[in-house]
Amino acid sequence: MEGTNPVNKKLAAALSGGAVLVLALSGCSDDGDKKLDDWAKKVCDSVQPQSKKIADANTAIQKETSDNSAPADVQKTDSKAFQDMSDAYKSMGDAVKSAGAPPVDDGKKKTDDAVKELNAISKSYGDLKKQVDGLDTKNQADFADGLKDVAGDLDKLSKSGSEALEKLQEGEVGKAMRKQDSCKSASATPSAKS
Repeated sequence: MEGTNPVNKKLAAALSGGAVLVLALSGCSDDGDKKLDDWAKKVCDSVQPQSKKIADANTAIQKETSDNSAPADVQKTDSKAFQDMSDAYKSMGDAVKSAGAPPVDDGKKKTDDAVKELNAISKSYGDLKKQVDGLDTKNQADFADGLKDVAGDLDKLSKSGSEALEKLQEGEVGKAMRKQDSCKSASATPSAKS
């Protein structure tokens, strides 16, 4: 039992870092014109359920990893959570893409960059799922070592550029997004669990 718990904690900690990327798509303020507000509403309304899905996956992993659970249970929970996260980021990318470019300078480039990044994050979570699926759950020590690698990759992923998302939200776009209720509640979701 011994080896997995600290690793599980590390995994859970790295995961919370991943939620930061979702928060990059949310927040609260004023101003903006009708076209931009409509664009922001479209994006925020689409992102909100995905943000919840990511927060739920996060919670599932943290719950499983804090219980000293059997490796097979941890593997099953992590695998499903990473798949859910992968799907959610892909859906976010699709939402931003289908909303089109916001009516601001460089709107198309900002949108393209954000979509590219969201799709890359989605792929990375898909890769983590494969990594977890391939771990040997029969050998506690090997499983713990494997989880350590997953936690390391997850840590990198959570730190990896949320730059495009931040760029998407610079200036007027960010103000318009922060006015949307669905973006405000998206930002509240991950911390709503005690």
